[in-house]
Amino acid sequence: MPSALPLSAALLSLLTAAPKAPAPAATKDTGPSPQVAERLVGAALTEGHAYARLAELTDGIGPRLSGSEGEKAAVQWARRSFEADGVKVWLEPVKVPRWVRGAESGRVLASERFREHPLALLALGGSVATPPEGVTAEVLEVRSLEEVAALGDKVKGKVVFFNHAMSEAADYGKVAGLRTRGAAVSAKAGAVATLVRSLATASLRTPHTGAMRYEEGVPQIPAAAVSVEDAELLHRLLAAGPVKVELKLSSQTLADADSFNVVAEVPGREKPREVVLLGAHLDSWDVGTGAHDDGAGVTMVMEAARLIGKLKPAPRRTVRVVLFANEENGLRGGRAYAEAHAAELGNHVAALEMDSGGGRPLGVALRAGPGGEELVRPWLRPLEALGAGSILAGDAGGADLSPLVPARVPFVGVRVDSSRYFDVHHSAADTLDKVDAKDLARSTAAVAWVAYVLAEVPGVLPRPEAPAAPTPKSAH
Repeated sequence: MPSALPLSAALLSLLTAAPKAPAPAATKDTGPSPQVAERLVGAALTEGHAYARLAELTDGIGPRLSGSEGEKAAVQWARRSFEADGVKVWLEPVKVPRWVRGAESGRVLASERFREHPLALLALGGSVATPPEGVTAEVLEVRSLEEVAALGDKVKGKVVFFNHAMSEAADYGKVAGLRTRGAAVSAKAGAVATLVRSLATASLRTPHTGAMRYEEGVPQIPAAAVSVEDAELLHRLLAAGPVKVELKLSSQTLADADSFNVVAEVPGREKPREVVLLGAHLDSWDVGTGAHDDGAGVTMVMEAARLIGKLKPAPRRTVRVVLFANEENGLRGGRAYAEAHAAELGNHVAALEMDSGGGRPLGVALRAGPGGEELVRPWLRPLEALGAGSILAGDAGGADLSPLVPARVPFVGVRVDSSRYFDVHHSAADTLDKVDAKDLARSTAAVAWVAYVLAEVPGVLPRPEAPAAPTPKSAH
């Protein structure tokens, strides 16, 4: 990739409006200077560092599911990268689950109406294996968890197939429960396995995996996701009569493994105990290379720390980056951070999580008390040419930040365009080529500037009044 990204005329005009002199820090009575905006935003847009680093993580390390060799390599890569940037870094231990996919296959068995069809499927994260000979049973199509319970004895001995009509990113939260809870609900009714239509907004017969969970005291049955195309095939065949499938999964859950949250920070010059937290999760699913989920977020927050760390003097508050372990199938890293830092959460003045892909920035969202928007809005002008200079409706938050809710930490979000995020989310197609370098650079610029503003402005965000947890991106 070229070392510099072309800028639009509007961006270039914005960044060259301020003098080229060395960037002074803001005084105690003012906010960030326009020269600092030029340094941070301009460098993020022109240097191409975020995309180069994303290539290192995705192409160099690859998949990094919790407990895997890839995850271990990613932790060491992140530590070395922070050290190379001159940013203080350390590792905080976390015990993480270790689930191994193994071999997997499925097929629609031939009948007098049709020939055999192979199924494109992926076991869901945490699923148990089938017996070595597999599971063979008739398919029962349903559209909701409630429908399973209503069908009663009709579920016994069946493979429950959860179909749905996800077509846009906003649908994800409506149907995610079919994946996470479908096996437990079906097992209670006597099912022998479950299939779920992939939670995807596009497909070229690529199944999408994701976490599922069992319930204590309920039989554990195998669970897999099928591609959108194979879900449609099952639906058509079932409309004309009975359908049998054979599933073979060899997945297994091993003993918990040792892992780490990677923590790095740029100490504040005046109020180092006050922390602006930037988070992203370092783990990914074991298919694809996690470019959007969440390699893009990782590189954005790492680059923000690198750029802010180069400023002399530093912002008045500490900017801390946490690359969380095990967001995808356990959230152990987010919980471990909240527990390890419980005594200082009262000094966390803001937290921002990037975990919605590498799309272009759209604006800033807040979860804070009254007066939060008034504090932030005046300092968003440098992001206007990026299309991200406004306060957006809706809460900020994130799965790894959710354990901080009881401490009433204010949340800030740089919202990105995630309209095509679920095209590749949790699939083998989540690779570097799906991330646009210009969009990644623009969102990196927005994260760096917002982080600096939060660390530099004289006041801090008012803490939220009520500890109602934000909705995580996924279950995950």
